[in-house]
Amino acid sequence: MDKFVKLRGFLEQSTAAPAEWLPRNIEARQRLMVRGEVLFRKDDPTAGLYQVEKGQVRLSRVDRTGREVVLHVAGPGGLIAEASLFAQVYHCDAVAVADAKVRLYPKDALLAEFRRNPEVLAGFAAGLAHELMALRTRLELRNIRSARERVENYLALNTGSDRRTIALRGTVKDLAAELGLTHEVLYRMLSTLEAEGAITRTKHAIILKTASV
Repeated sequence: MDKFVKLRGFLEQSTAAPAEWLPRNIEARQRLMVRGEVLFRKDDPTAGLYQVEKGQVRLSRVDRTGREVVLHVAGPGGLIAEASLFAQVYHCDAVAVADAKVRLYPKDALLAEFRRNPEVLAGFAAGLAHELMALRTRLELRNIRSARERVENYLALNTGSDRRTIALRGTVKDLAAELGLTHEVLYRMLSTLEAEGAITRTKHAIILKTASV
């Protein structure tokens, strides 16, 4: 658990904040989305990079067995589809898991700004490096073989400021996909933890009985 206490500290520092490097001179296009609405699908032509202003957007793919694999859930301030700036098509699906507001920064305009302004390009590169480190942290969590340990560590890593409440981003089925578990296994683990008195559940949150370190 000590290792994951350290990972929690890193994830707190990695919480998506507004990307200050985004140039103000580019006209971004705003879009309002309702829960379940598709922002783009895999193999759609790329339009540019998105920033989430409100709500949450899930990035996912479907593997060869038909199982959805969640790549990332972006919240307020988070960026979506950075790689689309250098690709002809999107490589995953993006779907709102809650009512959301996003802003599109057109690809051609943003790439032109990179060429014109090295400071903007450096800010983009720094953001990518930070996201890569956060991704490695999430992969380390998913590599835990025990389903129970994976769930317990996820809960410990994702509590809010009170160190007890984990806000659910979408459904429990969405969470199962994010953890790389079947929803049946996750339901069973949560039911076991609740029966043991370790957690309580509400419609929109999971609450730890004792505060996370």
